Amino acid sequence: MLPAVRSFPLSVRLLLVNQLGVSTGFYLLVPYLAGHLTHDLGLSALAVGAVLGLRNLSQQGLFILGGSAADRLGARRVIIAGCALRTVGFGLFALGDSLTVLLAASALSGLAGALFNPAVRTYVAHEAADRKADAFALFAVFATTGALAGPLLGALLLLVDFRAAALTAAGVFAVLTAAQALALPERAVPPPPRGVLADWREAAADRRFLAFALAMVGQFGMESQLYLLLPDAARRATGWTGAVGLVFLTSTLANLALQLRITTRLQREGPPARWIAPGLAVAGTGFLLPLAAPGLPGVLGGVLLLQLGLMTAQPFVLALIPAFGRGSLTGTYYGLYYVVSGVAAALGNTAVGRAMDSTAAAPWLLCAALGLGSATAVARLHRTGRLPAPAGPLPSEAR
Repeated sequence: MLPAVRSFPLSVRLLLVNQLGVSTGFYLLVPYLAGHLTHDLGLSALAVGAVLGLRNLSQQGLFILGGSAADRLGARRVIIAGCALRTVGFGLFALGDSLTVLLAASALSGLAGALFNPAVRTYVAHEAADRKADAFALFAVFATTGALAGPLLGALLLLVDFRAAALTAAGVFAVLTAAQALALPERAVPPPPRGVLADWREAAADRRFLAFALAMVGQFGMESQLYLLLPDAARRATGWTGAVGLVFLTSTLANLALQLRITTRLQREGPPARWIAPGLAVAGTGFLLPLAAPGLPGVLGGVLLLQLGLMTAQPFVLALIPAFGRGSLTGTYYGLYYVVSGVAAALGNTAVGRAMDSTAAAPWLLCAALGLGSATAVARLHRTGRLPAPAGPLPSEAR
């Protein structure tokens, strides 16, 4: 993996480290936030739901703003602003205990993600040129490493108290803010020829892109089950709460060991768009395995198939998105795509949650249908020539 990292420009390598830090800082704090609000501060379930929900809403609903800001102000500035905002937001979680302060912290933390997530992908898409899939595969590995390290570090810091964990998370983002302000190259951004609403209308009117984004909703619904259906199934299969950790460990180790190898190999076997539908189909099939083989081995096997499918599809999806529109609208397209993903994940979790209250097989069959349905839709788009080929170097911010 290290030779692959060194083969990219310094800017991409810096953003890989940034992704590791962002993921570590986020998972250091957020998994323990609900417990802090409930047990340490004694907030009601309604108040806890409002704090957590506001963070999700402010992030998922504002991705389009972050993407447009990256197109118009330059991705570098938006990345730095996002990391700075999350520093403030996580600092407020450490220092405040009133509901007003906690809501402000939640809103700022969500807005931060809405800014730097599409901005980072915009910067990488420009800098990586015709190696976008490789770059996004590495990003997945670095993000997964942070997702593994963050909760472990957070658990250690909680032995002191929640404030120590929150201040450490804020410190991580403060360091990232300073590092990118000092070292991430600035790229010239051409003056926008028209207003931001015109950009949004152009992206929203792109029927090929909207068809693709809607076809991908199954991926978002399946991916979110790593935090709902699969952990619950592992817990039920063993009667042991610690089995939840095995779900995340299986997912993480598979990503670290296989992500870059899968992406590198598949790029030699055909056009990137060819592999998205098979990846979604593999992920969907993973939800049938716990039905065929009940118990923890079946659940962990399903997790592995889900992760293999996501590792196959996701780098190529992220590499494909900029090819739908003009280079100067890369951030806008990423932002709109993530708005769709947020809505899909929320609806998917709601539907799976209801299915979990009905029959034992219902949620597994629903998730399998989501994956296989998305695979069919993407395969049709590919077969009818409505998926573009990822472009080479983009003629805007990166050059």
